[in-house]
Amino acid sequence: MSVIFEYFWAADRDVAVEWAIGPGGDWLGERPREETGVDGFDVKRIDAHVVLGQLVAFAEGRPFDSRTGPRLVRPDPDEVPYPHDTCPSAGTAWDSGVILERTPESWRDTLAGVVEDAVPMLSLQWCDIEEMRWDYEEAAECVRMFAGLARRARAAGAQLYCRFCA
Repeated sequence: MSVIFEYFWAADRDVAVEWAIGPGGDWLGERPREETGVDGFDVKRIDAHVVLGQLVAFAEGRPFDSRTGPRLVRPDPDEVPYPHDTCPSAGTAWDSGVILERTPESWRDTLAGVVEDAVPMLSLQWCDIEEMRWDYEEAAECVRMFAGLARRARAAGAQLYCRFCA
């Protein structure tokens, strides 16, 4: 079974949290994206830190650096520290397992700058990473989806977010 990652853009952090977590914390409830001003797509196995991070590195023409990447939005690390063995998560925002992260603005801009002529090479490079389990055609379609989402986010002055359940 694969984890589903939901990538979307939202006008600001509050809109992203409201949409991702839902009214009253009902993250499983139906919330049409169009009504909330959220635009995005779901994809399996493409986590923001490693798999998407490597696509961004390829697009920038640099080596992948795992030290840069998305930042935790919710649970808010300032309000609810990450639970360790001595700090149980029961009764905290970590209970639901829903994680919301914001990708760096530079990643949004890099992905928005991917032109169609670059898609074939980026897709080939991306298919070659250990974590990628897709064929070339699926990877190329996904590169196009990320580039399109990033362009729309940049045009709206918004940020890219990733929601998943741990």
